[in-house]
Amino acid sequence: MGHDREWYDVNIFRPKKGYMTGEVAIILFVLLGWSVANFGVQVVLWLLAETPQGEGILTRLTFLSFPWHFWFTAQFLPLWFIILCILFNIYIDRHTEQHSRKKDRSHD
Repeated sequence: MGHDREWYDVNIFRPKKGYMTGEVAIILFVLLGWSVANFGVQVVLWLLAETPQGEGILTRLTFLSFPWHFWFTAQFLPLWFIILCILFNIYIDRHTEQHSRKKDRSHD
């Protein structure tokens, strides 16, 4: 039971240099893209409201016979989440490949 365990210090606010710095940057960009889409449109709807009930230009516009804000929330945001997941995986794979090339120079 007296095995030496190696402790890992992982902190997203102070990433270690190298691989973890790039990984945290990718994570933060994906979170930023998610938060802008989710909260930014709600703020725009609030800013463009012309009546106390919240009606405005974006609630009068329609897309596929739905109010634009409803379509955006019900259809586009789940699609945006899938797009962000795909982009995250692509960029993490590229980042991992670049990092492993720097670490292993046996292919040169």
